[in-house]
Amino acid sequence: MADISDKQEYSGTRFEKADFSDRTIRDVVFEDCTFIRCDFSSAVVQQCRFTDCVFDQCNMSLLAVPETQFSGTEFTGTKMIGIDWTKAYWPTFDFYSQLVFKACILDSNNFFDLRLHESHFESCRIHNADFRQTELNKSVIQDCDLTDTLFMHTNLEGADFTGSHSFYIDVRENKTAKATFSAYEALNLLRVLDIRLAD
Repeated sequence: MADISDKQEYSGTRFEKADFSDRTIRDVVFEDCTFIRCDFSSAVVQQCRFTDCVFDQCNMSLLAVPETQFSGTEFTGTKMIGIDWTKAYWPTFDFYSQLVFKACILDSNNFFDLRLHESHFESCRIHNADFRQTELNKSVIQDCDLTDTLFMHTNLEGADFTGSHSFYIDVRENKTAKATFSAYEALNLLRVLDIRLAD
């Protein structure tokens, strides 16, 4: 198991069952690194950079990410409650974040006003998250539970919501052109229009 020191660079390093909870990690570059069953709960990763990294079955709840950049990063089976992604570093020239979330718990995450074009959310629980004013066009949001998650002035053009459920999306307040929804769940889009459907 590798440890992490501030102001270092790690490339192709594997971290397994490492406990970084409640710890502050500063100015570290991670490239093509793998984190397996690591604990980052209540940790702070400040001014770090994660490029083409994988987090598998980690606990990242209440992780703080001030000025940290994520690019081409994948999270699988990871618990990620209460993360404020707006505090991370999102360079203006990096048009696509290319983040992938699979079978993750993303409750109470804040994505407000971020550009997350073509991001990937698959089989995730996303309760009470904030996607207001977020650019999610051409993103994949499949088989997700979106209970009480906020969408307002959100760009969902070309997004794929196949299999996702429990969402409330006002088609008058969000961009939904060419977005894909499962037929049954698409009925939720009509609730705000105050119309009745006959069998």
